[in-house]
Amino acid sequence: MLVKVFGSAVFGVEATTITIEVNIDKGIGYHLVGLPDNAIKESSYRIAAALKNNGYSLPGKKITINMAPADLRKEGSAYDLTLAIGILIASGQIQAEESAQYLIMGELSLDGSLQPIRGALSIAIKAKEEGFKGFFLPKQNVKEAAIVSGLDVYGVENLQEVIDFFEGNGTIQPTQINTQEEFQKCLDFPEHDFSDVKGQESIKRCMEIAAAGGHNIILIGPPGSGKTMLAKRLPSILPPMTLRESLETTKIHSVAGKLKEIGLMNQRPFRSPHHTISNVALVGGGSYPQPGEISMAHNGVLFLDELPEFKREVLEVMRQPLEDREVTISRAKFTVTYPSSFMLVASMNPSPSGFFNDPSAPATSSPNEMQRYLSKISGPLLDRIDIHIEVTPVPFEKLSDNRKAESSHVIRERVTKARELQSVRFENIPTVNYNAQMSTKLIREFCALDETSLQLLKTAMERLNLSARAYDRILKVSRTIADLEGSDLVGASHIAEAIQYRSLDREGWLG
Repeated sequence: MLVKVFGSAVFGVEATTITIEVNIDKGIGYHLVGLPDNAIKESSYRIAAALKNNGYSLPGKKITINMAPADLRKEGSAYDLTLAIGILIASGQIQAEESAQYLIMGELSLDGSLQPIRGALSIAIKAKEEGFKGFFLPKQNVKEAAIVSGLDVYGVENLQEVIDFFEGNGTIQPTQINTQEEFQKCLDFPEHDFSDVKGQESIKRCMEIAAAGGHNIILIGPPGSGKTMLAKRLPSILPPMTLRESLETTKIHSVAGKLKEIGLMNQRPFRSPHHTISNVALVGGGSYPQPGEISMAHNGVLFLDELPEFKREVLEVMRQPLEDREVTISRAKFTVTYPSSFMLVASMNPSPSGFFNDPSAPATSSPNEMQRYLSKISGPLLDRIDIHIEVTPVPFEKLSDNRKAESSHVIRERVTKARELQSVRFENIPTVNYNAQMSTKLIREFCALDETSLQLLKTAMERLNLSARAYDRILKVSRTIADLEGSDLVGASHIAEAIQYRSLDREGWLG
């Protein structure tokens, strides 16, 4: 008897429906075809034990299973439940006339209970698009899949619950989630708040500008000056996530298996990988493609602490994702694309000893050591960082001050208003959402300077020996400063402030 049941495969962040054809005929054998990997080939042992422990059996006949399309590689153990149901129907042990209307996924334990799968949200979206009536999956994944309206999503704990449903004996009901309510319910304010930061008013101002314009930023300062503490609080002043951004971010974390029974992610992610991270772990890929850290930071912040300690080749692979806001992984057998629109926040010591330019500490690094240390950061990477700011240690008087500083909530309101201005400005330009994404053509259009401002910028570049790459960056940051003030024009005061934020372009830093 030939039976068709349906599962799904996830490539990148998108799902593809897999048709599983099960044929049982005279003879003996178990044949699984259609490019399955080892985890799927081993499923016969898990299925046999799960069936026996639930009062069923693996037929002692010739079982042929084809996973179509046969030229697409199938990976992982999430097809166990699909295969088991197909075998039970094909062997006549259960009756399930409506099985073709449902998509079925889940990893089986030997007792028939189910383990969570990856990519449930992507699979549910695809199931709805292709007109499936419902989706069976492990209970641990039901919240993320139930976000998709118009699809009956059943979270099941074991194989028997699925069998009972198809035979009309079950009481299981589809999980219902109001997506808007779920999105609003968890919009709690982030744990870290700028009100906890003593002093550093100029750095907070700089972080506000970075958040308002989506600018990448690097913090330069000695150990203990508060670089990491400031970076961790940046997500708290970014504009709240939209529902679309929340769904995008949730989908990526679902594919990576990082949701842990969370329905919707509505806090902007903050990722802080260790400096020993590899290229693949940062950008994604591998034998079984998985999103990397830059995709896990999509719509949020990627923080690289002690930037020069990262391998240079690791940093260089970020250049294209920073520009295109997506990363494409191309291999001989597959090509996948992951979104990676994030804010890069980096920190570094100003020298190997950490105390360069600090009058209170002796210079312990030679010029050659300084050059080797700073040359680990390439010019093309710095080209993609709009703001460089020096962070100095907080004096005792500030640390002991008990007055409460300005909260993240207040700063976020200003940032959100500035972003709203940019949304209106770029509403007819689909590839640009905020100032940091402006091309040279858009900079000329939206950052026009009067004679006074132009002369100020020219003088600053000559006297401070600013590099040519600083010109566009200063204009972008100036546009954001003007937006925070609600000004339509970029004035001399905005230019003057933006010039302060190019420390690494000055002579004596990177040569």
